[in-house]
Amino acid sequence: MKASAAVVLFLLTLPSLLLAQESEVKEMDKKEGRVTGIGGVFFKSDNPKEINEWYYKNLGLAPNDYGSIFEFRESDSRNKIYLQWSPFSKSTNYFEPSEKEFMINYRVVNIEALVEQLKENGVTVLDSIESYDYGKFVHIMDPEGNKIELWEPVDKVFENMYDGKTTK
Repeated sequence: MKASAAVVLFLLTLPSLLLAQESEVKEMDKKEGRVTGIGGVFFKSDNPKEINEWYYKNLGLAPNDYGSIFEFRESDSRNKIYLQWSPFSKSTNYFEPSEKEFMINYRVVNIEALVEQLKENGVTVLDSIESYDYGKFVHIMDPEGNKIELWEPVDKVFENMYDGKTTK
């Protein structure tokens, strides 16, 4: 009977233990940079406009000037967050120096700290952090020659720009 009471007590306190742990992780996020998810999928296309229309017609992706923006929620809140899906022209130089046909954009927290960590680890940082109203960006290379875009987003801007015009 005592074991059952201990299990019940543990189960009752588990949510507060998890919230405390989550709070510690969020506090750590403010100090150390890290990836939190995928922010975008970019690929080369022979005809970006036509492929965008094909995805809209056949798969229901809500089109915008850059492809389609996916809307979803953070796992620990009701905040909307976004992922940009974009076909680029075959002739784009945006993926350079990579020779690959694609580029992944990762959502990050504390981009400045992350860039410092990456430099300390010997990662090639291609440019300096650029700031826009919708977030901060920087580009790096992985060991296999893939260019990676890191993005510290300001999701509220997308909510205002694309409200009701997103892929959900």
